[in-house]
Order: sequence, then C-alpha cells, then structure tokens
Amino acid sequence: MKFDIPGFGKIAVKNLVFDVNGTLATDGELFSGIKDRIQQLGKLLNIHLLTANTHGKQSEIDKLLGMRAVIIKGEMEAEQKEAFVNNLGAESVIAIGNGANDALMLKKAALGIVVIGQEGAATSSILNSQIIVNNIVDGLDLLLKPNRLKATLRR
Repeated sequence: MKFDIPGFGKIAVKNLVFDVNGTLATDGELFSGIKDRIQQLGKLLNIHLLTANTHGKQSEIDKLLGMRAVIIKGEMEAEQKEAFVNNLGAESVIAIGNGANDALMLKKAALGIVVIGQEGAATSSILNSQIIVNNIVDGLDLLLKPNRLKATLRR
C-alpha cells in the first residue's frame, strides 16, 4: 500500500503488525468486525500478530483469523516487538498497539497507530504513535479508506 500525505510524506508499506490483547481482543476475546477487515487488509499487506498471550487464548484467535501469532516471551517484550518490526524493515511497516510494550514498535514503524480501547493505552505508546483511535475498527478503517488517513495526517 502506498500513501502520499501532504506535509507528512510518502509511505510505502508491505507489512501490518498488530499487538493482539488490548488491540484486537480484550480478555482473550477477538472484537467483532475484526476478522473481515483483517481478511481485506491481508489482500493488500502481510499481516503479523505479536502477543505475550496473557490470557492463554491465542490459539483460538489464530484459528478465527486463519493465522499464527508470534508469541513474545517473558522479559523485554518491547524490545522483542521493536526487533520484529526492524527485521521486517521498519520503513515498510504499519504497527498498531496499545500497551507500554508496544511503544518502541510504534515509534520505529513508518506509521504507528495506538488504540485507546477497553484496556486504555499506555502514555508511552500514545507519545510514540502518529494516530490515536478510539477502537480497532476505526484504526482498520483508516487503512481500508485511505482518505481518512490522509485527512488525519496532512499538515
């Protein structure tokens, strides 16, 4: 996907990286409206799921989405997520998250979107993103309807 945003610049992305819990799901349950949007975006971008699997339900979410998440282990979660984005080529990544362990990947990505949902959002993630949305559906729709993204970021 390519975006040309006046005053912001050109973005050419190939990868979309999601935090799972707090972003796509709460208490291990996927939000409604997510599956269809992710399938649509999967035709345009490589989709990656990163999670610490806090609620132990990631295998269920993987089955629903037809994907397999990367499980982040133990300590230094933020650094692991940042390394994942760097390995993809940060300039080709849109990252979406909400927690403190998402702040570094949001900062590194070409575009960082933070979701303030039922779990809230960490201040560090808010400060390291370019866009803040109230829920993940709004965040996904920014990408599916790029003029919304342009309207938000143009200067």
